[in-house]
Amino acid sequence: MKQIYTIREILQKDNAAVEAVIRSCLKEFGAAHEGTAWTDPDLGRFSEVYCAEGSKYWVAVGEDGRIVGGTGIGKLPGADGVCELQKMYCLPEARGTGISHTLMDAALGYAKLYYKKCYLETLPNMIAAQKFYEKYGFVRIDRPLGDTGHFECDVRYIKEL
Repeated sequence: MKQIYTIREILQKDNAAVEAVIRSCLKEFGAAHEGTAWTDPDLGRFSEVYCAEGSKYWVAVGEDGRIVGGTGIGKLPGADGVCELQKMYCLPEARGTGISHTLMDAALGYAKLYYKKCYLETLPNMIAAQKFYEKYGFVRIDRPLGDTGHFECDVRYIKEL
């Protein structure tokens, strides 16, 4: 039977599950190292990090209550009026189900309330993700914006909101 997924804002009880999803995806793409989200000090504290105005994180949840993905919006340090699409990951079982579109729609809808542009960084081998971002109107740029600390994520995009 096909699983149905929904999204909601992150709760404190979700922190460990979201961290596990992100670490699983980073391992899958060979990015379990410094310079990626792997070493972010806030990785297991999303419910606390994403509680300020202009910052929010959503989780994708299966009918069984299991978290299979998520994404966030946060201010991009060092870039006025620009937010960052952050930590958008889905486990393989949730890919192709449409839940990534639901997550993206929520994130961009929220971002428009606070920011003029949305920035993101990804890895060169995340080809499907790059195509997904381009479908949403993200345009690839050559240089980093702000200071994310993710020096290994050298594929960068920006989108006018």
